[in-house]
Amino acid sequence: MDTGALLAVTPEELAQALLLRRQVLKEELPNVIRTLEAEEESLEPRVQRIVTSHRATNDKVAELKKKRNQAQKEAGSILGVVRGTRDSLAESSKMVNLDPNWKKEKLLDELEQIENSIQTSALDHRAERKLLDRRKKLLEENDRWLKSRRDSNPEMASFIDSRSEMNILYREADKAHRSMIEIVEKAQPMHEKKVALTAELREIRRQLDRAKELLAQSDYAIAHWERRLKDGFEDLGVGFPDLMVANIRVSKGGKSSFARNSKPKHRTDPSGGEEK
Repeated sequence: MDTGALLAVTPEELAQALLLRRQVLKEELPNVIRTLEAEEESLEPRVQRIVTSHRATNDKVAELKKKRNQAQKEAGSILGVVRGTRDSLAESSKMVNLDPNWKKEKLLDELEQIENSIQTSALDHRAERKLLDRRKKLLEENDRWLKSRRDSNPEMASFIDSRSEMNILYREADKAHRSMIEIVEKAQPMHEKKVALTAELREIRRQLDRAKELLAQSDYAIAHWERRLKDGFEDLGVGFPDLMVANIRVSKGGKSSFARNSKPKHRTDPSGGEEK
C-alpha cells in the first residue's frame, strides 16, 4: 500500500480490520493451540530420549577419559623412574657391557614425545590415531627388547619389570583413548539430532506461549475495538487514550510519531566541524 492509499484509510476502516482480525484469531487460536500442544506432546519424549542417550554417552566418554588419564599418569611416573635407572646403569658401565648399542636406543624419548603431544596438542581424531599406532609399534619393539635383555641379563630384572609395567599402562591408556574416539565419532550424529530436536521443541513452545497469550487477550481486544467503533477514537478515559493526536498533528504539517522519535543524523560541515 502506497502512502496515499494508506492515508486514505479511515479510522473506522482500520478499527474494523483490527476487530475482524481479533475475532478471527479468537476462533482459530484454540485449534492452533491444540495442534501445537499435540506436536509438543509428540516431540517431548523424543527429545528426552535423545538427551538421556547423549548424556549417557558423555558419561561414558568422561569415564574412559578418566581411565586414560590415570593410566597415562602412572605410566609417565614409571617412565621417569625407568629413565633414571637407565642413566644409572649407563654411568656404571653395566648397560654398555650388556648392550653396546644402548645409547642409540631412542624408544623412551619417543614415548615421552608422543605423550607430550597427546597431552598438550589440539589434535583431530586421525592425528590421535596415528600417535596411538606409533606408540603401539614402539611398545611392541620394547617388548621384544625386554625379553631378549631379561633372558641374557638377569641383573637387569628390576629395570626390565618397570619397563614392562610402563608398557602395560600405556596400552591400557591407549585402549581407553581409542574407545573414547570411537564413541565420540559415533555420537556426533546423535549430538546434531539432539540440537535440531531441542531447537524444534523450543520453537513449538515459543509459538504455543504466544498463541495462548493472544487468546487470553482476545476478549479485551475485541471489546476495545467494539467500543472504539461505537464511541469514537478520542480520549474515552482510562485505557482509551486519544488515537487521533498524531493524525491531527500530521494533517496540520507537523511531524509524524516516527519522525519525532527518529534520532537526527550528524554530518560534517565544510569547515571540519559537525552540524545537525
